[in-house]
Amino acid sequence: MNKRNPKASIGGLVYSTNPDFKPQSQEKEHVDVPPSMQDLRVWLERKGGGKLLTVVKGYFGSPDSLQTLASKLKSACGVGGNAKDGEILIQGDQREKVVQLLLKDGFKAKKAGG
Repeated sequence: MNKRNPKASIGGLVYSTNPDFKPQSQEKEHVDVPPSMQDLRVWLERKGGGKLLTVVKGYFGSPDSLQTLASKLKSACGVGGNAKDGEILIQGDQREKVVQLLLKDGFKAKKAGG
């Protein structure tokens, strides 16, 4: 349940007079899109303290497959990182390596931003 908006957890429904009513599930189904149909962008962002962060945006698929891809990229680059909200965050300027690894895995990927 959302603390800011308690109605948000059931889609804004407050009350129903129907005794057989069951609220719809809020779970989203994630369909894994084949790598050849995914167009990924690799950005370089500067976070607080001047630290660089390589960000892969545009991934569509299940959170599990996102985590798997993130783990593969992190281990290949030898750095830490995270995967959340459809983005893969990798520490440091790893754009060249990440783009090459994504292309090798069959993704459409290119550098974006400055």
